[in-house]
Formats: sequence, C-alpha cells, structure tokens
Amino acid sequence: MEKSEFIWFDGEFVDWDSAQINVMTHTLHYGTGVFEGIRARNTEKGVSIFRLNDHVDRLFASAESYNLKIPYTKEVIFEAIKDVVSKNKLESAYIRPLVFFGEGEMGLLPKDVPVRVSIAAWLWGAYLGDDAVNEGVNVCISKWRRISPTSFIPLAKGVGGYMNSTLAKIDAVDNGYDDAIMLGDDGTVAEGSGQNIFIVKNNNISTPPNSTGALNGITRRTVIEIAKSKNISIEEKNLTVEDLKNADEVFFTGTATGVVGVVSIDGDDISNGKVGEITSDLINSYEDVVNAKDDNFKSYITLI
Repeated sequence: MEKSEFIWFDGEFVDWDSAQINVMTHTLHYGTGVFEGIRARNTEKGVSIFRLNDHVDRLFASAESYNLKIPYTKEVIFEAIKDVVSKNKLESAYIRPLVFFGEGEMGLLPKDVPVRVSIAAWLWGAYLGDDAVNEGVNVCISKWRRISPTSFIPLAKGVGGYMNSTLAKIDAVDNGYDDAIMLGDDGTVAEGSGQNIFIVKNNNISTPPNSTGALNGITRRTVIEIAKSKNISIEEKNLTVEDLKNADEVFFTGTATGVVGVVSIDGDDISNGKVGEITSDLINSYEDVVNAKDDNFKSYITLI
C-alpha cells in the first residue's frame, strides 16, 4: 500500500501513522463496523468522485442496519471525503470510509461504546491487476458459500461479513486462480468474492438478484443503467454454475474492480477464452461514464 499523508479521523486530519486505535476496540473483536469503497479519478474536467452521494447514502444505511449511529451528518462525511483527497494532493485515489465501535464494554452488546469514523484515501491501481481489463481473469467456483441473507445483511457492507469473502479469495489464489465465484445456500450463483457477476447469453445480460446474498453494488447498478441506455436486454434472475459455464460472456463489476471479463471458470474457457464483445463495449462505456466523458451520467460526477 502506498501511504498518503493524512487520514480524516473523528472529525480532524491526523498523520497517516498517527491514526491508531486501542487493541480493545470492539470492532477488532466482533467485526462490528461498516465501510465503503469509493474512487476518485483525474478526468478532463478535474479530479472527480463517481456517485459520491450514493456511496454516502449506503454508508449511512449500512450503519443504521448494524445500529451504528454515525456522529456526523451526511453533509459532513460528504465534504470530508472530498477533503481527504484534496488535502493529500491525490489526483486518483481509492477512498475508504470506515465506521466502527471503539473501545468500551466488551461483549456482544456494544452498550455505551463510542462510534468512530475514519476516512483514508490512497493511490490504488486495478484491483485484479493491470492486465485484467484486456485479458480477463481466470476464476473458480469457491468451496465457500456466500453467507445467507437470512443470517446477515447483504445490502450492507459489514466488516465482519468480509471474512466470508476473504476465505474465498485466499483459497482461489492459493489454487492458482485470480478470484472466486461464490454460490448461495441453494447452490445458485451469488457473486464474486468482492464483485457482482453478470453473464451474456444470446446478446441478453443476466445477473443474480440480491436475494442470493449479493451486494446491491453501485457499479452493478451503473452497468445496468448503461446496458439499458444501449437497449441491451438485462434482467435479474437466479443463475446456476451451468449457466455460467455455458454463457457467451461472463464479467465482474465493482468499484475497486471496475468492469472485468471472466475468461475461464475452473479451468474451462468461457466461449473462446477471451473478453467478449458486449463486455468490452460495457468496459469502454463504463470508463467514459466514470471519467466524466458521458454527459448522460454527469449527475453522478462530483468535482473536487
């Protein structure tokens, strides 16, 4: 990780290495926190953040789901996110707001435990590697199932829930793959370890519904909007592993990931083993949108 100079922590900027917590912090023990992943980009119109309002809204919704009462307004967090990019003089950045229970009474009930907020920003390149956009990625079907939506809150980005994703990611990489696809309790497809998933079949796009345990990703929603603007048929429906392997194209979406083609699953090529035509078109369109080149989506751009 390439450190930046400052982190916004509980309402003020502190040096990166001074943003520290006590080892008895509640979230370290019980995973009781929520977070967001946001990107800032250097566009022709200036440094901008994509769908910042949506990210802040989801952060607050996630916090509410886990009974974390953020001690700041949305407006304060919105401005702090912009400020952490500008204060660190970053033109391109990954931004990580984190809301968590601090030090207090130990135990599962965080009674009278303070809620703390940090916002870090740093330079972070392509999550799945620089070659992923052009070459695609090779993935496996994970032996780890996605946590059931009846056991967790899939619409919230909860800290503890990502232990599930970490198990899948580690296992995939240890076995020579770039990432993993996770199934739900019923054996249908949920999502990647940290990405939403789509398939293309006969020029129609499908993606699993949130009821599978998949996150209602902001990039997922953006790609759905882009596809509809191109009059490409797109629907939410349950998908099987067979649907994936027989698809014409498969791709991942996510803020860290962007849009990336999946070219093989469990060592079996998807179609010709290359990034597909529709996927490539969506990659290019998505890059135009997030880099403020498409005026149809200009309301999603926040200039810093």
